Amino acid sequence: MKNICVFCGSSPGIDPAYLRMANKLGEEISARGLGLVYGGSNLGLMGAVAKSTLSGGSCVTGIMPKVFEGKVQHPDLTELIITDTMHQRKAIMFEISDAFIALPGGFGTFEEMLEIFTWLQIGYSSKPCGILNVNGYYDELLKFFDKAVEMRFVRKEHLDAIIVDTDSKKIFDKFEKFKLVKVDKWIDR
Repeated sequence: MKNICVFCGSSPGIDPAYLRMANKLGEEISARGLGLVYGGSNLGLMGAVAKSTLSGGSCVTGIMPKVFEGKVQHPDLTELIITDTMHQRKAIMFEISDAFIALPGGFGTFEEMLEIFTWLQIGYSSKPCGILNVNGYYDELLKFFDKAVEMRFVRKEHLDAIIVDTDSKKIFDKFEKFKLVKVDKWIDR
C-alpha cells in the first residue's frame, strides 16, 4: 500500500470530533509512511487531513476539477492535478490510490464512496475501502445498507467487504488483512 484516498467534507461539520478525526487520520497516514490522495481543498475536513499528513512529512496529492482552481486549493500540496471534470478527477483518484477511506461529508463524499463500493461489488476493483464512522455519523446509512441486504438488492458478502471502524489505526490494520471474497453480484436472475 502506497497511497490512501480520503473522501470527506470541505466543511468541518458541527461536531468538533470530525476535525479531530481528520487530523488523526492524517497523522496515521504519515506514521505509516503512506501518501494522501484527496480533493485538493484547504477547507474543512479536507484541509485538516491534508495539513496533518503534510505535517507528518508525507506526500499529499490533491486532485481538483478546474471549476475550483484558484479558489480553495491547498497551497502546500506535494502535487496538484487539475482535471476538466469530476469524472476525470475520480478516475485519477482511483488509479493512483491503493485504498479508500470516507470521513464525514456531504453529497460529494457519499457519491465518491458509493462509486468505489460499487466498483468493489462488480469486480472492477479489489482495493480495500472503508468508512471512519465518527460519532455515529454514518449509522443511519449503515442501517440502510443492512436494509438493502435484507431486501435482496445487495449481497451480504459485498456489504461485509466495506470496512467500518471508529478508529483510524484499526481501519488501517483491517486494510492490511483485507481479502476480497468474490461472489457474483446477481442475487436473483
